[in-house]
Order: sequence, then C-alpha cells, then structure tokens
Amino acid sequence: MKKTKRLYSFFLLVLTFTPIIGCGSEQTNSTLLDAEVTKVVDGDTLHVMISGKKETIRLLLVDTPETVHPTKQVQPFGPEASNYMKEKLNGEEIQVELGIGERDKYGRLLAYVYHDNQMLNKLLLEKGLARVAYVFEPNTKYIDEFNEIQKQAQNEQVGIWSLENYATVNGFQDETQVENDDTVNSGCTIKGNINSKGEKIYHTMQSPSYNVTKPEVLFCTEKEAVEAGYRPVKR
Repeated sequence: MKKTKRLYSFFLLVLTFTPIIGCGSEQTNSTLLDAEVTKVVDGDTLHVMISGKKETIRLLLVDTPETVHPTKQVQPFGPEASNYMKEKLNGEEIQVELGIGERDKYGRLLAYVYHDNQMLNKLLLEKGLARVAYVFEPNTKYIDEFNEIQKQAQNEQVGIWSLENYATVNGFQDETQVENDDTVNSGCTIKGNINSKGEKIYHTMQSPSYNVTKPEVLFCTEKEAVEAGYRPVKR
C-alpha cells in the first residue's frame, strides 16, 4: 500500500508541474520539469520555484562537504562546492529530473539537476567537489556512470581527493572527529592510517591533510612510522 501511495504521489507531482522533454545531449529521453533557482543552500541542496510552488531539491547520489550544518564545522571543499553552485545557478533557470519516490524524509525533492544541458550532479563529481553517496534503490539510474566519474577524480586527486583519507564511504573526516579522538591526546602527534587502497600512510603536523585525518595509530617519530611500514603522505 505504501509503495502504491508513493507512485501515486509521484504521478500527481508530474501532472501538477509543467514538464518538458529534454533536448540536450544529457537530457534525451528524460521528462524534465522547468524550475527557477531562488537560493543555493549548499553544494547539494537548492531552493527553487516550480510552477509557482516553493520546493527544496536535494541532488541525488552525491554528497558535498558541509557548510551550513547546525552541529558540524565548515568542512574542507564545502565552500568551494557551495560557491560553484551559487555562481552557476543563483537566479537561473534549470531543468529537474525527479527520482522515483521523489521525496526524502525531510520532504525535499530528490532529483538530477540540469543547467545549460549539463547535469550538475556529474559536474560536482568531475571537479572533486562531491562524493558518490546515499545510493538507494530504485534511485540508481546513473550510478555506474557516477562511479566512473568519481574514479577519474580520485586518480587525478582533485578537490576532496587531494586530501588523503578525507572522503570516505562513511562521509568526510572532519576536524571535530579528530579533536574528539582520545588517541590524539597520547602525546605523540604523527598520525598513521590506512587508505582505501590498503596503503599505510603517516601525517606530520606539516602535512596539508593533517587536521582532517583521523588516526588509527599514533607515532612519536617519523622513523617509528617508517619502521611500522608507513610512508609519508604525498604533498
């Protein structure tokens, strides 16, 4: 019954708003809705007007670092993601491809957003300003393509991927997590952890990603870290 209600709600939404058939290279065969961006909240959330109705959109399958979270500090590359979206979208016309079962638990529309025939979800991944996240069926239409784009950004070490072990499958390792980790107070300051490729890496206080690195082990000297099989972080 719940599934039937969700599908019914989706069809009502499409009938209420004025759809267009996409004509750009990334929009072919998709039914899109016209919208106007009234405010960019952060890298992955927008306020829009659709057929005279105020809506909030959460971009599907991507997650950008926080800038406006009530309990988290501003995270690295969060401002860059937010500013990128503001520069492109504030006051602009966009097209919206709704997800299936189109709203999240906060009532926000879940969608892929297009501007100038380009999907913003993809552009954020390409520039290393977002990670692939919140992957839930049935909203996995572009997941294979998104994963390939993310892999390319990782290989090029752009944006969030320029900081080792910052972007993880569980989110972004922010300074609050590091500061609350009891092991930091052990007296030794060289942080050691293992990245997603299984590489053992150590970070000194001069390392660019030191503050966002959550240590799995601490060393008192670099010699001690090397002897344990760790290498220095790439600068």
